[in-house]
Amino acid sequence: MKFIDETEILVRSGRGGDGIVSFRREKNVPFGGPDGGNGGSGGSVYLVASGNVDTLLPLSKGQKYIARNGEPGQGKNRNGKSADDVIIPVPIGTEVWCDGEVVADLIEEGQQWLAVTGGRGGRGNRSYVGAENQAPREFTYGEENHSKRLQLELKLIADVGLAGFPNAGKSTLLSRLSAARPKIADYPFTTMQPQLGIISSGFGHELVMADIPGLIEGASEGAGMGHEFLKHIERCRFVLHMVNLCPIDGTYPIDNFHAINYELKNFSDKLGNKPQLVVGNKLDLTAAEDSLEWLRDETGCEVIGISAITGEGLEELRRALFKMLEEYPSAE
Repeated sequence: MKFIDETEILVRSGRGGDGIVSFRREKNVPFGGPDGGNGGSGGSVYLVASGNVDTLLPLSKGQKYIARNGEPGQGKNRNGKSADDVIIPVPIGTEVWCDGEVVADLIEEGQQWLAVTGGRGGRGNRSYVGAENQAPREFTYGEENHSKRLQLELKLIADVGLAGFPNAGKSTLLSRLSAARPKIADYPFTTMQPQLGIISSGFGHELVMADIPGLIEGASEGAGMGHEFLKHIERCRFVLHMVNLCPIDGTYPIDNFHAINYELKNFSDKLGNKPQLVVGNKLDLTAAEDSLEWLRDETGCEVIGISAITGEGLEELRRALFKMLEEYPSAE
């Protein structure tokens, strides 16, 4: 399935049905009273977060969601039928924008948001009957409908976000630690859509890791695909920053480390200040050990060395991930 994480839709509620002026007219009842019913309410439109939906693709073709109008009132004291509401399922993690502002953030299963309210039905003349007004001819029209143009933005909900340059080994790591099967290549390759993997501690605990497409310099300003996907790790509790210890392009691991952090910070302060677990990958290659020590010295971080290909260091990394999960029980 194609992954779509941004789209725009038009939502429109239904108009309320009109009330009616009517008087009882029956044989042998010459002076029948007012019996005009009220109009029915128009349908409203709701957005509901659903775990059964994982992409905005069904909503990505300029969709219009229009509720029906309420029916008008009728004689013989019959009210018009109210219209059904329109329910739009969206993925959990969908952020809703309208006129440049966030108006809803649907992050829990079943959470719903009222996008547009249906118009109330008008009053029929029966509702105006009173002690001093036995034969009213008043009625009201149903309320008008409402419409909005909404921008939907999906931000994946994961505990850990994987960040790093293309070919750092992020997809391989995700496939080794979880049952996810992301695309993997042996050349500078950037995943075209985020991948989620569930990682088990082996002791009954689990965490969700998101492999964000490989970044390039300038991603935070729109270069490449990275800018479109950086938003997905804003919701994560912390970032697993993966560094290639032996880049084939001749760059230095420490320079790549600082370059990724610059892109995260430049995208948003929230993302730039996320806690990080730094991992040096490709210990199976010559000179990787020296690069790992150099990275530790230059960053001052306790960098975990691994080989996503051979599996070296993966259990240590797994333990470190769940330790971080305890330290950061919620996203900042």
